[in-house]
Amino acid sequence: MGKVIAIANQKGGVGKTTTAINLAASLAALEYKTLIVDADPQANSASGVGIDPKSIESSIYECMVDGVPIEEAILETNTDFLHLIPSNIDLVGAEIEMIDLENREEKMKVALAPIIDNYDYIIIDCSPSLGLITINAMTAADTLLIPVQCEYFALEGLGKLLNTIKIIQSRLNPELEIEGILLTMYDTRLRLSNQVVEEVRTHFQDIVFDTIIPRNIKLSESPSFGVPALEHDADSKGAISYLNLAKEIIENNEG
Repeated sequence: MGKVIAIANQKGGVGKTTTAINLAASLAALEYKTLIVDADPQANSASGVGIDPKSIESSIYECMVDGVPIEEAILETNTDFLHLIPSNIDLVGAEIEMIDLENREEKMKVALAPIIDNYDYIIIDCSPSLGLITINAMTAADTLLIPVQCEYFALEGLGKLLNTIKIIQSRLNPELEIEGILLTMYDTRLRLSNQVVEEVRTHFQDIVFDTIIPRNIKLSESPSFGVPALEHDADSKGAISYLNLAKEIIENNEG
């Protein structure tokens, strides 16, 4: 049975989509069958793995709102072992459309259920909000991976996110656990980056990943080429860091 990991933080610009694409690609490179579920209306995961958003016929939106079978939304990517369920700008309005639906918080979980066993890992890229779609992702997930940017306001909003997680655990998904906190956009030259790392590790200790994702030009460039960093420049610090993260997650789950 596949493990479902949601990547969530209501703070924007912390590297959620970068992490979703590159973690998934790294797991795939290690020959684990991996699926990215793009649950962000910005829909950047498709172009990030080389799929033209205009060519998409079905997305997670149609599966959740219209009941389209999830199999119809799965796309193959150019990376072996890696598939994608794309997003759609219509997902912005899905929260309003779903407001009167019964069990509206479980639509994604129900949609994904038929294909859980087809993958080793399912990575959900959440939008920068704590709205109904993100709540759906948390309800569908086994664990949460929380990216935290190594900048001044790193811990801002993290308390609210952790409180939301507790509510989800108590009301919707008692099995939900935190996979880990991932420090991103680390700049070795900045004293502030080191202070943030120290502060986060002091606050959260064992749930912080050993792997830290650096600021890296190849990570920033790779989406414009429509490939994960591992395929853009496998020797870059960014690509190596995400490969190390994938290995750390595998070790934590299988060790």
